[in-house]
Amino acid sequence: MSPDVPLLNDYKQDFFLKRFPQTVLGGPRLKLGYCAPPYIYLNQIILFLMPWVLGGIGTLLYQLGILEDYYTAILSGGLMLFTAFVIQFTSLHARNKSVTVERMLTTDILAEEDEHEFTSCAGAETIKFLIPGKKYIANTVFHSALAGLLCGLGTWYLLPNRITLLYGSVGGTVLLFVFGWMTLCIGEYSLIVNTATETATFQTQDTYEITPLMRPLYIFFFFSVDLAHRFMVNVPVLQQLNQLLHILFIFLPFLWALGTLPPPDALFLWAMEQVLEFGLGGSSVSTHLWLLIMFFISAGTAVTSYFIPSTVGVVLFMTGLGFLLSLNLSKIGFVFKLNVIRHRVGTKSKTLPNCSEKQFTWKEYLFYIIVLVLALLETGLLHHFAGFSQIAKNSPQAILGYILMVLFIILWILKEIQNVYIFGIFRNPFYPKDVQTVTLFLEKQTRLAKIGVVRRILLNLVSPFAMIAFLSLDSSLQGLHSVSVSIGFTRAFRMVGIMRDRLIQFISKLQFAVTVLLASWTEKKRRKSTTTLCILNIVFSPFVLVLIVFSTLLSSPLLPLFTLPLFLVGFPRPVQSWPGVVGTTACVCADTVYYYQMVPSLTTALQSAMAAGSLGLLLPGSHYLGRFQDRLIWIMILECGYTYCCINIKGLELQETSCHTAEARRVDEVFESAFEQEEYARVCSINEHFGNVLTPCTALPVKLYSDARNVLSGIIDSHDNLREFKGDLVKVLVWILVQYCSRRSSMQENVHKIENKGKASLIVLPALNTPPQTESPEDTDSLNSETLDDWSDDVFGEEPTIKKGREKDQLKILPGINLPIPGSVESQRVGNHSTGTVTENSLYKAIVLGYPAIDKGKQEDMAYIPLMEFSCSHSHLLSLPEEWMSNCLPNSKVKEMSSLFPEDWYQFVLKQLECFHSEENASVVVEEIAKDRVLKDFYVHAVMTCYFSLFGVDNMIPSPGHILRVYNGVLPWSVALDWLTEKPELFQLALKAFRYTLKLMIDKASLGPVEDFKELTNCLEEYESDWYIGLVSDEKWKEAVLQEKPYLFSLGYDPHMGVYTGRVLTLQELLIQIGKLNTEAVRGQWANLSWELLYATNDDEERYSIQAHPLLLRNLTVQAADPPLGYPIYSSKPLHIRLF
Repeated sequence: MSPDVPLLNDYKQDFFLKRFPQTVLGGPRLKLGYCAPPYIYLNQIILFLMPWVLGGIGTLLYQLGILEDYYTAILSGGLMLFTAFVIQFTSLHARNKSVTVERMLTTDILAEEDEHEFTSCAGAETIKFLIPGKKYIANTVFHSALAGLLCGLGTWYLLPNRITLLYGSVGGTVLLFVFGWMTLCIGEYSLIVNTATETATFQTQDTYEITPLMRPLYIFFFFSVDLAHRFMVNVPVLQQLNQLLHILFIFLPFLWALGTLPPPDALFLWAMEQVLEFGLGGSSVSTHLWLLIMFFISAGTAVTSYFIPSTVGVVLFMTGLGFLLSLNLSKIGFVFKLNVIRHRVGTKSKTLPNCSEKQFTWKEYLFYIIVLVLALLETGLLHHFAGFSQIAKNSPQAILGYILMVLFIILWILKEIQNVYIFGIFRNPFYPKDVQTVTLFLEKQTRLAKIGVVRRILLNLVSPFAMIAFLSLDSSLQGLHSVSVSIGFTRAFRMVGIMRDRLIQFISKLQFAVTVLLASWTEKKRRKSTTTLCILNIVFSPFVLVLIVFSTLLSSPLLPLFTLPLFLVGFPRPVQSWPGVVGTTACVCADTVYYYQMVPSLTTALQSAMAAGSLGLLLPGSHYLGRFQDRLIWIMILECGYTYCCINIKGLELQETSCHTAEARRVDEVFESAFEQEEYARVCSINEHFGNVLTPCTALPVKLYSDARNVLSGIIDSHDNLREFKGDLVKVLVWILVQYCSRRSSMQENVHKIENKGKASLIVLPALNTPPQTESPEDTDSLNSETLDDWSDDVFGEEPTIKKGREKDQLKILPGINLPIPGSVESQRVGNHSTGTVTENSLYKAIVLGYPAIDKGKQEDMAYIPLMEFSCSHSHLLSLPEEWMSNCLPNSKVKEMSSLFPEDWYQFVLKQLECFHSEENASVVVEEIAKDRVLKDFYVHAVMTCYFSLFGVDNMIPSPGHILRVYNGVLPWSVALDWLTEKPELFQLALKAFRYTLKLMIDKASLGPVEDFKELTNCLEEYESDWYIGLVSDEKWKEAVLQEKPYLFSLGYDPHMGVYTGRVLTLQELLIQIGKLNTEAVRGQWANLSWELLYATNDDEERYSIQAHPLLLRNLTVQAADPPLGYPIYSSKPLHIRLF
């Protein structure tokens, strides 16, 4: 990126300079960017100051002693209510009046946004510009009522006498009164006149008009404290808090403008999450709906425990509910619902919605029941028999406290041993040094796996019972009806939990801030412009530290503006960072299927790694990055509980851009330095990339596709290989068609057996060996595919005109015999298995299917084809379908192609068939079918017609370009091609044979020639069972990936290098390297992304904040954001992983 490129382009700069003052003032548009009449600005100022005027009337009457303070509030509120309704209905009237004009002028969206034509001071266009109005009538009434209440309470809140009583200073009173009313006017304007775009934006669209409520919501909070202080006298804490909030009240516009205060929806979710986790002892959950459910269940549990009259009852109730609420209730509920539906419907699980995750087993339910019973038994016995005492050095509770501390230290050590780096700095001497192969890695990791089992037992069995024993001996349980007891009697553990969470956040934020500083300083392209910012951060480091601490206390992201060292405190939001449901949106493309395939295996591998502690401390909101070849996997932890974890897996794009490639290369370097060390390397080496936001954790064996691309120069353009290709193609066509007919006959085994088994089946034979007719130009020449004027369209008709007399004579040849339609079992129909005599018309159609192509003028002199019969009664099992027996080539080509047919290979393929094993004399039957000349001639006709369709009738050695075109399904045009395309199934079989032959040619050139027919058969059988050979863009390619075909092959061409390439995907168990990302770095960059795109609308694809940086991984982090701001190509639904 050039250092001269600004952070915002010129258009966006002008746009931002117009939008930001509007945000600060709450909605007035005083900077329009074009010339507007003065009354536009005057009207906005009047509307802005209207609440102050109405409140000033009440204030004046109060100061003069005419009205009491509460009557003053009622008067100001009533006037504001009336004014709000007048404003809203004026806007509604203007919109209804100009609805037809609006439809005519909506041609240019940009012009409509940027420029308006005003006709008068009170014109409809002016009113619509000043007061856009509400979308819903309910909001019109509700917001107006809220505006009246806000003005009334605001008047009461800012009464000069009241402020003077709080501070005792006239100067302070004037200051707070003036700027306090400015804050109130800003809140009123955004509520009833025009809502400004907020810098703190959570939802991409404000469907229900929640944004106007944001500023009044915070104002009402300040009012509520003041009201509490008014009615609860002699409470010093409330007085001090009220004094502090009155000062903070005048700074609300700056907090709104900086985006520090969250919008109502984000505030609601964040508050519930914090209370659930640190107040009620729960955990962040995977969905917003489940968060709401768990919050009310947990709160209801605490309230219920308050009314239990027995201490033993309280202890048992809280222990049991605490254990149950720590389980994966959402998954258990889903399984229960699925079982109920299955029981009602009475069907198997195959017909119900399939879940990729394993269902709960009876062993798991038994385990949970046993743990619950033991926990209740331990709690009840200790509470009943053990004596309570204050915590002292020798008390039982103190001893258990020391035991818990020792357990904590042991678990921490065992967790660190599982990682490739200890504390992210020192190379773990117990971790395998070279982890390039799965087998070697698993062998070397055996000791770590045993340590992981010990850690799992200590974490899931020993620690919970030790904690229950410690809490059961707490002296606070001696009394009842205590709020502290009701919320879980775990005051100390609540504080420990909050302190641990905030300490981890503080360290991560501090590390992220330092990384941003280093990234800006080391980036040569913008060093001149960022040097000043870096120096200012160092000079004002105490202020930066205060911002980090404030951000940590709020659990909000530290927002680096434009990812520069210009830090702001982002608004608090849920740990998921995004408002949508997890896994519902992704930018799906052709490469998405590879992530679909690997996710089940990756989930299994993550289960073992998480249970062993290889991924470090599992906390909701943690992010991990996995890397394999060109794939980047983004993993986020959504929820954690007792023996389970819920995650979301995203897949990033495979078509790498320059920025993507630069950061992916650095990711590879980070993992290589960690996992690919020499055996003689130092025992405890230092992490070379410690400053990076990515810290390697472990490698996971996952079953996925490795992607290999080879250059086929010297193979596909070899003259000898191409000459062999033609001969091999005929053989592969024979094998494909015989296998197809064999499978086709096995699907028709339920058809009734032939009654007269001794009688030969009659069939029509194309005249391959009949005496030639009078030669036509088509017979003497080589049938150029471009000269077809002599051919009649009637040749392709189903029923050419022939003499009925000759037709009747032909019918007399076979008296009393049921003639079968070619390709069927005598006259039986496979569809409904009915048998009957062939009609005269059907026999007629069967005869003409064997005609060669003839001139239109010579139809009447054409010789009739004699009726032939199969020499073997079982040949019908391998007979071709009826529609494949028609002819489209002249007799000369028919004779020529019969000489190219590999009869010995045909005999060999027939003898290898396995569909006759049910017969008594299978070998004899196969021999008889192989000697059947009629069946062979049909195969000669079908195979060679497909052959000429693929190569053209000129029968020249193909070029590499021809091979590529046919491989892609683009065949040279000819009469044979028209014949073939009318038979889609045969066309696909011919294309499949062509692709198999190409793969055979490449294998022969790479591995050596095929020795005999048996080896050739083995190759083709392997292609059929283990390979998919086709195009990457085919739907069948995606199906093969999801079905986990062992190998996939595709032919391509690189126009830049001018070479033909082969792409081979191989399914195997390989190692994916996993690293943990700095959580606060991800949250901070996502917060900046939300600010840039939703507020500054900086969607420039070359903007600074999306450029690659090896330390911050900016580009990858932006990709991993939820759409529409990010663009992952795959996003899974919440995946539940069991950790025990």
